[in-house]
Amino acid sequence: MALLGKAALAMWWNIDRQDRAEFEHWHTTEHFSERLAVPGFLRGTRWASLTGEPSYFVMYELQGLDVLNSAHYRERVNNPTPWSTQVMAGFRNMVRSQCRVQGSQAGGLAEIMLTLRFSPQAGQAEALRTWIVSQLLPSLAGQAGITGAHLLENMEPAVPLHAQTAEQKLRGGDAAADWVLLVSGYNLDAVNALAQGDLTEEALTRHGVAPGPVSGLYRLAYAMSASDLAAVP
Repeated sequence: MALLGKAALAMWWNIDRQDRAEFEHWHTTEHFSERLAVPGFLRGTRWASLTGEPSYFVMYELQGLDVLNSAHYRERVNNPTPWSTQVMAGFRNMVRSQCRVQGSQAGGLAEIMLTLRFSPQAGQAEALRTWIVSQLLPSLAGQAGITGAHLLENMEPAVPLHAQTAEQKLRGGDAAADWVLLVSGYNLDAVNALAQGDLTEEALTRHGVAPGPVSGLYRLAYAMSASDLAAVP
């Protein structure tokens, strides 16, 4: 089972420790329901950092990138609720990437997620993409303790950066990750071994990844799909 849909909204940000309980309550009880009510939003997951910062990784799996330019979605991001206005003001160092799913092997939900943010070296994008999709993802997904491996590529935002939404203004603007490699697993040691071995900067630069990839290790905190909305109290 691969990621749901053909696109994903991948996000990382920090929340001050004293504000995390309020954030998690809001995100679980209001924000997920609000987002997954938008047609084309298929599943949302929230992951808490095991290694420090960013504090959280959140991903929404989408039918396609056009969902993010729909009237329903645009209405929501430009009319945040009072609770959203309060909580989003505490977001720090937001990274938000509107991505096309370029490759996805296996899937389902597992406890651990490794996220790797990077860019291709100049002139290496096509070769790097081919290697990741045809060789790296299948090899990762087939290892013991690993449940899935996926490649996301950031696409041009549906809304230009100079035309910030109301939510973006609350957060102070968003950065973006270029390419994203996701590796999920049920065994922390197995996922961490990849981060320390096959997926180190030294190993990846030999295949065309630019210097300076950013990795993070996360534990699943909450998941919700569009079909769960009817069960929300």
